[in-house]
Amino acid sequence: MDLNNLRIFIEVARSGSFAAVARNRNIDPSSVSRAIAALEHELGLRLFQRSTRRIALSEAGNLYFGRIEALVDELDHARDEALAVSASPVGTLRLTASVAFGHQCIVPLLPEFRALFPDLKLELLLSDTILDLVSERIDLAVRLGPSIDIGMFGIKLFNTRYRVCVSPTYLKQAQPLHVPDDLRNHKCLLFTLPNFRSRWLFRDRDGMVNEVPIDGDVVISNALTLRDCAIAGMGPVLLANWLIDKDITQGQLIDVFPNYYVTATDFETAVWLLYPSRVYLPNKVRTMVNFLRRKYQN
Repeated sequence: MDLNNLRIFIEVARSGSFAAVARNRNIDPSSVSRAIAALEHELGLRLFQRSTRRIALSEAGNLYFGRIEALVDELDHARDEALAVSASPVGTLRLTASVAFGHQCIVPLLPEFRALFPDLKLELLLSDTILDLVSERIDLAVRLGPSIDIGMFGIKLFNTRYRVCVSPTYLKQAQPLHVPDDLRNHKCLLFTLPNFRSRWLFRDRDGMVNEVPIDGDVVISNALTLRDCAIAGMGPVLLANWLIDKDITQGQLIDVFPNYYVTATDFETAVWLLYPSRVYLPNKVRTMVNFLRRKYQN
């Protein structure tokens, strides 16, 4: 039995789409159809119910999928474990991250990563949409937030902190920004998420939390662009430390409330490395996890 046909069957069953599997594998959709047809012919049963609008597992297909999914995964795991003993990581690693984090924190590391692991192919999917790790065949995801997603497994890469920043030029010509309530007199640069565009939360060193309503007439969906607008002197902005710490060090931005913890959602936030299964971590995934931990946890 062709193991590749079994893998294609599992991917179609997970995604519910021949086209999606063809797109992910960068092959013609007819190749996916032929693989499924060959498997159905060999088994002597129909694996999918097809219509003009959708496909779904047949009763027999659902039973077969339930039996072989773990078996094929175990075969792949056994191969990876054997390779890990004597060889550098190989295959293709599919990694997803937000556009801003990927551009700021992952892309600059890629030359070194490629030099260390030349036999490992990398597909970097930068998207501000939360992609499904299973249906999109993603090996590793970088997620930002207070906790790990339900159903996912992984580790914390590092804690994050948000800062309210302005450019030196803006600070010289604008009304004073001595305390958080002064933001009421400013047009802020706003992120599109609801909590980021209506109020910001400030916690002082005594633990007192103050909710400050904010307003602004520039609302942007990309953190990189928000940073650029702030550097250009367009107003105060709330951004994560991993994005703007270098700009603060270089004097392009100023943290106007350094004695406060600031957030739009939760004060305890972090960068997480997530993967879809805790049963086994492939060598290629472990390689990237360890690489990122060396870079960001030292």
